[in-house]
Amino acid sequence: MASSFYITTAIDYSNGEPHLGHAYEKIGADCIARYRRLRGDRVHFLIGMDEHGQKVAQSAEANGMEHQAWTDKIAESFVATWKELNISNTDFIRTTEDRHRPAVEELLRRIQAKGHFFEGTYSGYYCVGCESFKLEKDLKDGRCPDHLNLEVKWVEEPNFFFRQSTFGPQLLEHYEQHPEFVRPRPKMNEIRNVVTDGLQDISVSRARLRWGIPWPNDPTHSVYVWFDAVINYLSATGFPEPGYEKMWPADLHVIGPDILRFHAALWPAMLIAADLPVPKGIWVHGWMTYTGTRFSKSAGVTVTLQEAIERHGVDALRYFLLREIPWDTNGNFSWERFDARYESELADGYGNLASRVLAMIVKYVNGVVPESTETMSLDTEGEAILQEYTDAMDQHLLHLGGQAAWKLEARANQFVEESAPWTLHKTGDAERLNAVLASLARAVARITLMAGPFLPTKTQQIWEAMGGSGRASEAGWAFAERPELGGWSVIKPQPLFPKPERSL
Repeated sequence: MASSFYITTAIDYSNGEPHLGHAYEKIGADCIARYRRLRGDRVHFLIGMDEHGQKVAQSAEANGMEHQAWTDKIAESFVATWKELNISNTDFIRTTEDRHRPAVEELLRRIQAKGHFFEGTYSGYYCVGCESFKLEKDLKDGRCPDHLNLEVKWVEEPNFFFRQSTFGPQLLEHYEQHPEFVRPRPKMNEIRNVVTDGLQDISVSRARLRWGIPWPNDPTHSVYVWFDAVINYLSATGFPEPGYEKMWPADLHVIGPDILRFHAALWPAMLIAADLPVPKGIWVHGWMTYTGTRFSKSAGVTVTLQEAIERHGVDALRYFLLREIPWDTNGNFSWERFDARYESELADGYGNLASRVLAMIVKYVNGVVPESTETMSLDTEGEAILQEYTDAMDQHLLHLGGQAAWKLEARANQFVEESAPWTLHKTGDAERLNAVLASLARAVARITLMAGPFLPTKTQQIWEAMGGSGRASEAGWAFAERPELGGWSVIKPQPLFPKPERSL
């Protein structure tokens, strides 16, 4: 029986257009979601928009627009971008939606009923970029280290507070019992150290900001944007209506390193306070940099997402980001590396392999994959590589999963040269020729299924050229383990990864 798998990404602020940093996270999560579907899971994949808070309000006002009109415009842009990047999300949530507010109100009611809120006055530094208060020890030369171009402001106002400090022992116990709760491991160590050092009670309302969900029973306050935002993962399940338990708790939250504390300390503390299950896991990807600078609006990085898409196409960009930038640490984007991987691994690698194998089947055996089931060295090596792939992908190490798939591509291209089908055809060794071509077809099929989460459009084109019916992504993992293609009618595909013309 298929298992369910609920995966989410961080929801993006409605303060500007999507950039390459946003895309990296969504593409990575999409790769995981597509892999889980390939393995037979029923996947619920959530992305969305964080549309409340001071930063969003300021962006709307700076652009001369009403708050809701501004967030509508930005949400439309993000939705169009994710569609262009072939993100296979099954839901898109906005925190201004009607379905979100009841979940926020109910969670607050449950926390309040347990006595975990209190009223007080907050005095401290506030970074609008992070939408969070900062301790003086967190600042760098008096500024937020993640938003050095923004001044932090000293704020004093009456707030409602959440007794986060009381949940340290329970969080540490959870980390101890679930050592894979936060991955990769250095991030688990980081959050454990934060909690061990002692958590602060946190202000969870704003008294002077009207662009937010009103605090229940006290409309002079609005819910703090982070307390509002993280609840999206729960509201998307239908909470508090019956049936939400079919999806909750989430299997995996995919986030960036700057919001680790909110997701691995505050969010589980909120859930524990409301007597609700915490998510099963959190994956923290690294930063993508360009010339040493992180991709973000505030950092002013000039490479646009559209430039990157137009360079070699959507699939090539997806592939490059997930192969070049390790999914468990930081990595650098460069046009030179993009061009190099495109030519060597896509055009000269996978594209060339698929084209030459299918062309030989068309030319030597009338376009029909031979029925030969003889096990050749390429088949045996393919089985071992398939295991390498699943080991990496099960651990969300996407760069290593892609590396395994392209290891088989390199071996298959080498096998073509070693077996020389053209010579077998010329000498009339039909039995050996059939065995070689059948083995090569199986290798191309395996690579195509493994590459599908990275290259969903191009792999589908190869699948159809091989004679596959329906969607390659629905072929099932059993087919990857034991591909049977005998009798499939193939055609030679059009060039999938054309090389750009170069000026002399």
